[in-house]
Amino acid sequence: MATLILLRHAKSAANGSGTLAGRSPGVGLDGTGQEQAAGVAQRLAGVPVQQVVVSPLQRCRETVADFVVQRGLDPVVDDRFCEVDYGEWTGRKLEELTKEPLWKVVQQHPSAAVFPGGEGLAQVQARAVAAVRDYDRRLGDDEVWLVCTHGDVIKAVLADALGLHLDSFQRIVVDPCSMSVVRYTETRPFVLKINDTGSDVSGLLPPKRESGSDAVVGGSTGDR
Repeated sequence: MATLILLRHAKSAANGSGTLAGRSPGVGLDGTGQEQAAGVAQRLAGVPVQQVVVSPLQRCRETVADFVVQRGLDPVVDDRFCEVDYGEWTGRKLEELTKEPLWKVVQQHPSAAVFPGGEGLAQVQARAVAAVRDYDRRLGDDEVWLVCTHGDVIKAVLADALGLHLDSFQRIVVDPCSMSVVRYTETRPFVLKINDTGSDVSGLLPPKRESGSDAVVGGSTGDR
């Protein structure tokens, strides 16, 4: 089965602005984000990425632009990895949203949260996980693929891979341009990295053929 690299888009003009950008058009990378995106290819040097899938939003497409050109890859745009549809919350200031009754639900009981005029976080997880499983079935054994998407989408996929209820997904941190890695097997997924912003990519390489899908009793030794 395949290894998935979950790449959050690099820092955008909306990150740090105090505004919930959501699916607002025209939100691209800021200067810091452009520098982060330029480093993606170097971080993935030596990793045999066969497929790149990307959210349709500008900030995600810009994050992988240089990487796909260097690798000669044709990215697939998939709406199932789009940002959460925050509905009427889109474009509003976070300081205002923290006063909404729904804010506590989003923080403490996200599986029940449905954004007015938008979608629920449970729907987000369902569509994203279904997409991951779809690509995993299509790809051959030991292949590596990458999806560039959004923070809450990645957290929802990771929660599923970790066997966590969606209500625990707010405990996962996913920074801009961070990489999280999940290796899927016939019996279960293995989470190899979460929120990695460094350059060590050894954990992204396909496993040796003799590796099985059983967890190591007593913990991994780190040997490959």
